[in-house]
Order: sequence, then C-alpha cells, then structure tokens
Amino acid sequence: MTRVLSYNILAGGMTPCAGESRRTEPLVRLISAAQPDIVGLPEGLNPRRQTETTVVEELAGRLGMTLLRGDHPTAGNEFQVACLTRLPVLASRVHARPGELTRPLLEVHVREEDGGELVIFVAHLIASFHKGRAAEHLRQREVKTILEIMAAARGRPHLLMGDFNALAPGEPLQASALLRYVLYLDQALPTESSERDGHPHLAYVLPDGLRPLQPLLAQLARTRPALRLIDALAGLYVPRKSIALLRRAGYVDCFRHLHPDEPGFTCPALMPAGRIDFIFASPELAPRLRACQVLQEGNGIKGSQASDHLPVLAEFGPGTAQAQRESDQARPGAVAALSSS
Repeated sequence: MTRVLSYNILAGGMTPCAGESRRTEPLVRLISAAQPDIVGLPEGLNPRRQTETTVVEELAGRLGMTLLRGDHPTAGNEFQVACLTRLPVLASRVHARPGELTRPLLEVHVREEDGGELVIFVAHLIASFHKGRAAEHLRQREVKTILEIMAAARGRPHLLMGDFNALAPGEPLQASALLRYVLYLDQALPTESSERDGHPHLAYVLPDGLRPLQPLLAQLARTRPALRLIDALAGLYVPRKSIALLRRAGYVDCFRHLHPDEPGFTCPALMPAGRIDFIFASPELAPRLRACQVLQEGNGIKGSQASDHLPVLAEFGPGTAQAQRESDQARPGAVAALSSS
C-alpha cells in the first residue's frame, strides 16, 4: 500500500496562519497523522523569505523523509513546489518551461515496497483569479505542457498532484464563503504584501471588471439572500476547462472517482468554498486506487491551524512488480538518462 498526500502548506510554511509565522509544528502533526509515503507540496518553497533553515527542511527531518526541491531560478519570486518521500528515490528532475509554466513541474521516481516504480509529478498552476477567463487560458496552456512532459511516463504507473487553482466541470463553488474569508483576511492581516504572502486580497480575487463593486460586495456579504445570489452567479462564471483537459487525457480524479456526490472542498481551510487540490492517477495506476479523502484535522490540529488548504490523501494498493520489471527492460537506460539530465 502506498499513501500519497497532496498538501499546499501556504507560502513554504512561512506566512502567518492562526498567529504563527513558522508553522512547522502544526504541519508535522497534521502530516504525520496521515502516515504518508509521499507528500507533494505545491507551495513547499518560499523564495520571498530567506531563512537559515526552510520549513520543508524541518519537516523532512522531523518526519524522517527525503526532500526533493522543485525550485528553479526562472520562477523568480513565485512559490515553488517540493516533495517529501520515505520511499527510495530512483531519479528526479525539475521541468522549467518559461513562458509555458508559471512554476516548474517536479518529477520524482520512487521504488514502492513491492519493488515497482512509481512516478510522481507535483504541480502548482497559476491563480490570477482577477484576470478571469484570461487566467483560465493560462492554466490550460500549463496543463497542455504538463501533459506533454508526462507523455514520457506513459505505460508506467504515475500520478499528478497539486494545487490547480481551478474547479472540475460540474462542481460547485461557494463563492459567498470565499468572499467572507477574504473580507476576514482584509481585516485580520496587515496590508503590506510582504506580511501576507500567499493570503489573497479581495481585489486579487475579484475579476478586474468587478473591482469597482468591491465596497458593495462587502456590504452584500452581510445579507443571506445576496450570498445565495453570489453563489449562483459565480457558478456560471468560473471556467473549468483545464481540469477537463486532464480527464480527456485519461487521468482519473481520485477523490471524485470514489466520492461522486461529496463536495470535497479543500480551500480555504477555514471556510471551505471549492475543490482546487487534486490527485490524478494515470490509467495504469487508477485500478490500484483504494481510498481518497480530504483531511479536516489530525493529531489534534485543525486544518486551518496549519494552512489555508486542506490536504488530500490517496491510497494505492500494491502493483505488479513483474510487469514493472518487464517495462523497465523494454526501455533500457531510461531511468539513468533521467538521473543525469
């Protein structure tokens, strides 16, 4: 059994959440409760906060896991991905595609307990919600690039996980909860952007065309009928094509596959409004899927005490090691080539 956790820990674990600037302790407690073999961290690294030891390094030490970094100079000040694993690492690679990917894609090959190889891709798609449909076009471009990169893993069990900043087709968005959350942040946190890393302003969430309505929306957030109207209108507006691209390519949305009727909201952790964190299994891996859930708490820690996202946990049963060895023999030198790239 292999347990995989996708967890956006908010700005490398370095930004205020429940009054703490370094959230190592609540993150360790929540992650350890899930007992994962692999942890994908879409905001694992925060280049805006230079410290002697990063939170992810502390997490690796406390959890007894190997840290794989997905940062690259081309991403600048963007939060960048990382991965933790307790399984043997066979190879890893950072895919930096300036102009195509806002943040690099991290690829990690591990050896599972049954001897087979599992390939993990950790992604973090662009948010820029204020750009409306223009941002969705950027996410679609990113997904197309990710699919091109993952084509090299075709025929082998692999998965893609992370923060996609997008909804799946047909899924609800409780925009009223998101609105109330952002208004709460605007009151509770400093106005300086350096003190709000990862936490959105209302102006950042609103599309450009709606920004003049910001004072009105703040008033409407206090009335229940208006909140219902906001939910209805937002559900019509939010684009969802980037997730549809992955589904059409044959990737299985692990949570939705096992829970067709549950919301599974992952963000914001304090006032969940939508499901934007995913674990997608390749067609080769999907038959091994045994369980998938969104974790609300663990070891006495509520999700909102550790991050602004809730983690997603998936369990996969053992694979066929013999089939994996035959696949490896059919493509000699592939893993060695990846390691040296």
